[in-house]
Amino acid sequence: MRRKILLLEDDRALGETLEELLREDGYDVDWVVDGAEAAEKSFENRYDLYIFDINVPEIDGFDLLEGLRNSEDQTPTIFISALVDLKTIAKGFELGADDYIKKPFFPEELLIRVNAKLSKASPLITCGDFTFDPTSGTLKKGEEVIPLGEVQRCLLHHFLTNIGQVMDKEVLMECLEHPNATALRVAINKLKEKTGLTFKNIRGVGYVLEKC
Repeated sequence: MRRKILLLEDDRALGETLEELLREDGYDVDWVVDGAEAAEKSFENRYDLYIFDINVPEIDGFDLLEGLRNSEDQTPTIFISALVDLKTIAKGFELGADDYIKKPFFPEELLIRVNAKLSKASPLITCGDFTFDPTSGTLKKGEEVIPLGEVQRCLLHHFLTNIGQVMDKEVLMECLEHPNATALRVAINKLKEKTGLTFKNIRGVGYVLEKC
């Protein structure tokens, strides 16, 4: 399953370079240029990593991360910034950042740190008799491996990391190659048949996996 990164960088030349580099290395990247758009994206999507510049329009990187952490969003975060004084760096880590890269830097340096952060195995998710490995996308029921397609792995990852929470259909449709409400319903029904799990349709909103 491709890892997804939210990149906040208002320097368009640098942002374009980093987006291209990360995509070429196999990551899905949403690149935004102001903190308000980053906040909106973080609300609408689930990311494996945030990369935030600090001095950006609307909402700066510090305030953005503080708001995310207060909302119990613990997504790993790397700051990239020209602010290099120790007080600023210390504040970044106090707010919950996992790493801090000083500008200017070689883009490849960021890639090394991203790979190091995301190569760490994600903890297995257990739900009833099921065990799901987010890193490999492998689902087991007991010792039996249940084969899943890419769309099914993506949908299941959303549901298993948000048990009991209604998942917005727009978020779920990002798993589809050709997103629409009918295709989503068909995909979820196939996932239900494959796993035996029950996904409840909340009309006009989305779907929820209430329990395993």
